[in-house]
Amino acid sequence: MATPQVTGDALASNMLAPPAANRSFARSRERALPFLLLVPSALFLVIFFAVPMVQALILSIHSPDGAWTLQYFERMVRDVNFTDAVRNTFLIILVAIPLQFLFAIVMGLLLQNKLRGSSLFLYFWAIPLAVSDLAAGLVWLAIFGDRGFVNSFLRTTGIAPIAFSWLSYENYGTLLMAVVIAEVWRATAIVMVIVVAGLQLIPPDYMEAAEVFGASRWQRIWHVQLPLIRPSLQVALILRTILAFQVFAVVIALAGRAMPVLASEAYNRYGELNPNGAAAYAFLILTISLITTIVYLIVLRTSEEEMGQ
Repeated sequence: MATPQVTGDALASNMLAPPAANRSFARSRERALPFLLLVPSALFLVIFFAVPMVQALILSIHSPDGAWTLQYFERMVRDVNFTDAVRNTFLIILVAIPLQFLFAIVMGLLLQNKLRGSSLFLYFWAIPLAVSDLAAGLVWLAIFGDRGFVNSFLRTTGIAPIAFSWLSYENYGTLLMAVVIAEVWRATAIVMVIVVAGLQLIPPDYMEAAEVFGASRWQRIWHVQLPLIRPSLQVALILRTILAFQVFAVVIALAGRAMPVLASEAYNRYGELNPNGAAAYAFLILTISLITTIVYLIVLRTSEEEMGQ
């Protein structure tokens, strides 16, 4: 009976090939690698977000004597500043966030076009990223205060010989304007960074093809760049809205208690040694943020499906 002949190449390949067990282990490790890379982020979210969130929920519905109650939410709703806090928070969000996105998109497009001096503009626009919320509020307090730069300029030029109180509650419009300007200056850079990252991911071939087919600069921006950075805008919109519900230090620096917001009311309850009331405000902010995020995801996902069709 003839034995099969094994060539030298086949024998060498069999000797070099890893055993089946090693190949299976390598595939398992490759599949597990993405999950292992997510472990630090997951631990961070659980320790610093999920656990405090559950603790705040328990604190807001748990009385000191151990009974479950909704009295802290009832007190929150009946609080004299509750309505004003809700109104002021939503007004700041509705005015500041569209302005932040408008300025961020314009800044991102200017940087993407690589105009002369654009690198200098990038460093200049990124300065607010290094400034804390409270410091940003104090900067704009020095500008809009009764003895601030605006009143000094108006008085020096003779436009307004008497100092105008920009930050008084009686002048609610100018107070809101000052808070919005400070918040836009402070947080627009965050949106700009996300927009620039999205613009840099667009393949140059798309813009070159649009230019070849005769699209104007505005048409390339509106029909090519903006649709392609929609995922980045979605992330920025969710992030900025969640953080805007927590706006606190800028408002405190500029308005004190003259303009209550939800986050400042939570802080005030805690300062009054009422942690249950502070937890009720915190859980309200969390609930509104979650609802807003879900609405954003549904609306933007529907728009993307319509675009695909």
